[in-house]
Amino acid sequence: MKKLEINQLVERKVLADRFPVIVEYLSTEYSESLKDIITALVQWGTNHKKRITTDN
Repeated sequence: MKKLEINQLVERKVLADRFPVIVEYLSTEYSESLKDIITALVQWGTNHKKRITTDN
């Protein structure tokens, strides 16, 4: 997550006013540039699920 934050793909938000302290990671506007790529990977995985799934 730290590398995603450094590369501005996620934003780290600490909710210190709660107990226990909660840390949230939110996608950034910049991460939206990956949307088409991720959608294509999901589609590929869906299309090839039977071939790439093993019972090992």
